Amino acid sequence: MIRFGVIGTSSITEEFIRCASLHGEFFLQAVYSRTEDQGRVFADKHGAKNVFTNLEEMAQSNLIDAIYIASPNSLHASQAILFMSHGKHVLCEKPLASNLKEVSLMVEAAKKYQVLLMEALKTTFLPNFQAIKQNIHKIGTVRKFFSNFCQYSSRYDEYKAGKILNAFNPALSNGSIMDIGVYCIYPAVYLFGKPERVSANAIMLDSGIDGAGSIILHYSEMEVIISHSKITNSAAINEIQGETGVIVINKMSTPKQVKIIYRDGSSEELQQDQSNDFMFYEVQEFISLIKNNKFESTINSFQLSLDVIEIMDECRRQIGLRFPADEG
Repeated sequence: MIRFGVIGTSSITEEFIRCASLHGEFFLQAVYSRTEDQGRVFADKHGAKNVFTNLEEMAQSNLIDAIYIASPNSLHASQAILFMSHGKHVLCEKPLASNLKEVSLMVEAAKKYQVLLMEALKTTFLPNFQAIKQNIHKIGTVRKFFSNFCQYSSRYDEYKAGKILNAFNPALSNGSIMDIGVYCIYPAVYLFGKPERVSANAIMLDSGIDGAGSIILHYSEMEVIISHSKITNSAAINEIQGETGVIVINKMSTPKQVKIIYRDGSSEELQQDQSNDFMFYEVQEFISLIKNNKFESTINSFQLSLDVIEIMDECRRQIGLRFPADEG
């Protein structure tokens, strides 16, 4: 049994607990919240016995083996390094941190303290995404990848009404590239490696973050064209275009329908038996690695996280988006 603590009491943490609880080796032991009352309500709801309002005390505690971090992006690095320094394994929400410097420090800490660090980017673990990887050779030389994820934020209406919540606050290292675009960049780099160069444009909001934008990852023989947004929805499909066929993907972050349409008009369904409890698969990987005394995933590897955050740093440089975390 792996005893988990969680940082964050938002809907994403609730979904994590729901999916993780399907794994027989997961046990929710502790909750961190800034206030005892809020933490106790959340803990009672999910069956956790312990509530912490001090992160240092939680990290030092022998009650937990691992921590799931779902705090604002700007806090990921400091919190992860704190827990790793006390021998705790860390599953940290995407993006892993604010910038390349922070991710590099996190990776160094994982190696120094010999603990597991993994980015909680669920897409790459899904059976349907792995089916893409296993069958991509069937479409011949890949020339284009159209990757699209546009999701109207539930907090955007409040933003337009004049209330700037965390989701639109650059002090917390947020924005469309960080929160939405990562779902497109990460799978692309996993499949095709680090691009030779990057081009980025954005629609900037008054708060100082990007509300939407486009990115091109340039490779020697192909390109990845990315559309991302926190201020619009999209019904567009995703395509990996090869010279002998195209892989059609209904949704980039959580693909449910995946098929190849060959140049001659024939098609092949690729979708696998896949649960809708999408976060279960990352938990399964994380717990398996701990049980086997491994400190790095071969899927969501350190190098993949480093390459992706470096690309996002470059995109932000091109659109003029800097975070407080970038200073100094």
